[in-house]
Parts: sequence; structure tokens; C-alpha cells
Amino acid sequence: MTEAGIGRVLVASLHQAISDVLPTRLEFYESWLHPDGLRLGTIGLAPVQAVLSFLRQEGEAYGQVTRRAGEYAAEWTVASQWPTWRTVIRSMPLWLRSQAALRIARRTIRSTYGSSRAALTLRRGRGRLDVRGSIFCNIRHQSSQHLCGFFEAVVSRVLALYDVPGVVRLDQCRAVGDPSCRIDVTVASRQQPPVRSLASLP
Repeated sequence: MTEAGIGRVLVASLHQAISDVLPTRLEFYESWLHPDGLRLGTIGLAPVQAVLSFLRQEGEAYGQVTRRAGEYAAEWTVASQWPTWRTVIRSMPLWLRSQAALRIARRTIRSTYGSSRAALTLRRGRGRLDVRGSIFCNIRHQSSQHLCGFFEAVVSRVLALYDVPGVVRLDQCRAVGDPSCRIDVTVASRQQPPVRSLASLP
């Protein structure tokens, strides 16, 4: 975390996602997500809020950037784990593997912003992550659309990386007036096709 409570994984994933989705706008956004700050971990709350504010004016690109950033954050978090630990999780029975994967997703979400809190419940194949303190939904006026697809993408990608089949759905968002940002998860009993990965994991 930086001193303002912004996690490096959030800053780096936003930068990479902007580079992918809005390459011609990258130089503009690097006014706040500048390379020196990325390297030193000194980019704080105000620059990230400015980036998100301008992204919301980019139309559909906002959702594309934030969801891709969530995928990168999940990929990099899983890649940072010891290879042996990843192997151990993947060898667990499905119900244990789904619990472990959701805990990793919760930890990833918490690491993005110091004020973020994520409460996890999982019972009989149905789970829920309630996120409070979302930096994506810290806006002055109520939005007409969900703004925290980043979280849904984090959960989806972590589950996929650990071969946990199922459905992930962003059910509530504080930006549209809901009390919290809520991601619902339904774990399926059948296996799903291999996940398309943004990074190569051993």
C-alpha cells in the first residue's frame, strides 16, 4: 500500500488495462499514473480518483478498462503465490478449492484500497462477497450503471484460475444506491473449459 492506502496492484492493473483498451489515451492517463510513481509505489488516492473520474467519461471503455484491470489484479495476485501452494489448492476437493479461491479473491479486493472491506460467505455452493469502501463507487452523484465491475472480474478470474466452475454475478453496487457492492457466486459441480489467461502461470 502507498501512504494513501492505494494498493500497487490496483495502480499497475489500471495502467495496463488502459494501455490495452485505450492505447491512444495512455499518455493522458500517465499524467497521474506516471512511470516513476508506478515503480516507486508513490501514487496515492487523489491521482487514482482522477483517473477513475476521467475513465467514467470514456463511455463503454470504463467498464472494459476496469474489468480488464480486475483480471490483471487477479492474475498477478495468483502468480505471486508460491507455485507449490498453487498446486496444493488446485489439488483440493472442489468445495475446499472454492473456499480457498474466494479467500484469495477477497484478499485481492482488500489489497486495492485501504478502506475496502470484503465480507465473505459460502454455503452449499453459494457464496457472496459484500464489498464496502469501494474506491470505484466513491462518487458525488448516483450513477445509472454499476461501477465496480473490477470486483466481479477479480472473483471470476481467481475462480477460473483455480478451476472452480460456476457463475459470478455483480448483484449490487453502491454507485447506483445499493448499501454495498455485492458479488454473488454459484459454484457448479461440473467442470468448465480451461480459462483464458492474461499471464502465463507455471
